[in-house]
Amino acid sequence: MQKKGKFMVYIVSQENFSWQGQVTWLNEKKTKSFRSLLELIKMMDSAIETEES
Repeated sequence: MQKKGKFMVYIVSQENFSWQGQVTWLNEKKTKSFRSLLELIKMMDSAIETEES
């Protein structure tokens, strides 16, 4: 089964060779801040895993 999720990503700044900003998980209408691209990817992956459970 393919994982699906809809996210809106708002990039506030770019420092230390990475992005900082906010991501909104549209399926649950939750918004969280992130400090790096890796943190953003982990948040999105965790949200999709939670949705499937």
